[in-house]
Amino acid sequence: MNRMKQQLVILSLAIMTAIGAKAQTANAIIFSENGERFTVILNGLQQNQTPATNVKLTNLNAEWYKMKIQFVDAALGTKDFNLGVSLGNERSIALHKKDNGNYALRMISETPLAQAPPSQAGQTEVQYGSAPADGGNTTVVHQTTTTTMGSGSPNGSVSMGMNVDGANVGISVSGMDMGSSTTTTTTTTTTSSSSSSSGYSEPAPAYNEPAPKHYNMQGYNGPVGCPWPMSPADFNSAKGSITSKPFEDSKLTIAKQIIGSNCLTCNQVKEIMKLFSFEQTKLDFAKYAYGYTFDLGNYYKLNDAFTFSASIDELNSYIESHKR
Repeated sequence: MNRMKQQLVILSLAIMTAIGAKAQTANAIIFSENGERFTVILNGLQQNQTPATNVKLTNLNAEWYKMKIQFVDAALGTKDFNLGVSLGNERSIALHKKDNGNYALRMISETPLAQAPPSQAGQTEVQYGSAPADGGNTTVVHQTTTTTMGSGSPNGSVSMGMNVDGANVGISVSGMDMGSSTTTTTTTTTTSSSSSSSGYSEPAPAYNEPAPKHYNMQGYNGPVGCPWPMSPADFNSAKGSITSKPFEDSKLTIAKQIIGSNCLTCNQVKEIMKLFSFEQTKLDFAKYAYGYTFDLGNYYKLNDAFTFSASIDELNSYIESHKR
């Protein structure tokens, strides 16, 4: 009986090792802040066959890659970067154009893979190293093996092979018959290559059309303060970072840090204001966020977040003195 227990422990450890190997991957979402379309080349391998503004790379199994971003706009050319990822996590990274015209990678958020949201409509998803040659759909095949063990004669032997999403494990256990049976299930998942983690349903432009200068908000025709609002997934991650801080001033500091390199809608600004307890903090944030808001013409909607009319008057005065 002790020998059987030892062999079962060995078998369990082998299975856990195979599953652990699968878990040590990462995702990276690369998107352009200003809507430039681009192609990703990772360690010399072209990923997305059709230029896009948002590319989600999955199944990355190393922490560092040499990455080239090849822009559709010939004037922008090709840029070289060192792409860093965190195994077990999904990073959202912006292609940020600096004042001098150069581009830099700016990490926006990081989420454990188990909690990462599914790909959104409009986002190009590519499994690392397996971009489709026709630029059409990306097809990923997952294979799982289920082994059922029972009791039997202690004089037999068991051999088992597993493929856990690419991690191969071969096991041979002698000295017992566990009465094993193996069932293999193959699942094919097809993901459209025109997919966007922006969470917006706006279709991607045709290859020969100029990229849009900013997001098109349905029903809004007013002034625009910044081009591309944060995606719902990135915004929820940002709110989580703010609420994790125990003190009001710490929450305000992290909120300013987050939006200082992003773009928000008025509704998103209002949601963050509701995270604060004090009227003055809400007012301070509303003033700061005015410079990082897409639909400036909707800023009056923030009035409902205040308790005192004096705060509304002070915000309106601030807006009048900073109108664009």
